[in-house]
Amino acid sequence: MYDAALWQPSAELSVLRQRAKLFRKVRDFFAERDVMEVDTQCLSLASISDPHIEVLTAHTRSMGQDLTYYLQTSPEYAMKRLLCVGAGSIYQLGKVFRAEEMGRRHSIEFTMLEWYRIGFDHWQLMDEIEALLQALIAPSVMCESLSYRQAFIDFTGLDPWHASLESLQTCAHQASEYGLQEEDRDTLLELIFASVIEPNIGQQQPCFIHSYPASQAALAKLHQDAEGNQVAARFELYWQGMELANGYHELTDAQEQAARFAQDKAQRHMSGSKERQFDERLVSALAQGMPDCAGVALGIDRLLMLICDKKDIAEVLAFAHERA
Repeated sequence: MYDAALWQPSAELSVLRQRAKLFRKVRDFFAERDVMEVDTQCLSLASISDPHIEVLTAHTRSMGQDLTYYLQTSPEYAMKRLLCVGAGSIYQLGKVFRAEEMGRRHSIEFTMLEWYRIGFDHWQLMDEIEALLQALIAPSVMCESLSYRQAFIDFTGLDPWHASLESLQTCAHQASEYGLQEEDRDTLLELIFASVIEPNIGQQQPCFIHSYPASQAALAKLHQDAEGNQVAARFELYWQGMELANGYHELTDAQEQAARFAQDKAQRHMSGSKERQFDERLVSALAQGMPDCAGVALGIDRLLMLICDKKDIAEVLAFAHERA
């Protein structure tokens, strides 16, 4: 039955004013650092390769052709194409879309802040994120930092690089009642991380988790840590039980990017996921040369939830999904 009250916003006007203030502060922060704002497309004829993210699609007919467009899950590929033609350090503040379950922290449409800093590595970018949080929230905000390996050792007693499959299965099962039949190490590690580690980090202050396993590199460069393990130059930021940001010292090698696309495609095929057109134009752009840089995506709605002390993402959106 139609509910006449659903015309009203899901967020209070005071929160929407906070949202406008937050946008202004973000733009002031990057303007002071001479980082250019860009505005790339929401619809693309090709999509991301990530096997863990499902996309929304739009079908249309134009000039005698049936076309499938993909709504962007992130402006990453388009922004990297701009980097490859010399755009310099850039940022974007805008809407992105993901076909996932909606809940207290998830919406199919949300606002993302993404930026790329030429000449930065992931360590320097983490420092800039801390400076951004200080500018947006309070100068007293200080971030802590913990390696992926150390987080596992501290909270589970397991070394994620050397623990046996059986010990990972047992740990995952004890924490979540799942995992005894799972044989993929990364799936088990992700299950343990979400069930055991996430609830224990970043409660009092934001916490960076860095140096992920190479198998979880996504679009990050690889290097060796002090123990000789191959790790991804990647980090995630957690605060009060929420993942806020995901960043990389960006991969710039076109051949390696193409190989990772192929690996993702094979993984999607094995899992029975729906086929989709990957954006090979990113590989072509990288072949022309992308400057050394670090990039990060930060969830603005979740950050606003923390600032306004809200427990549901609907409370910081003008019109949440049931009111859209």
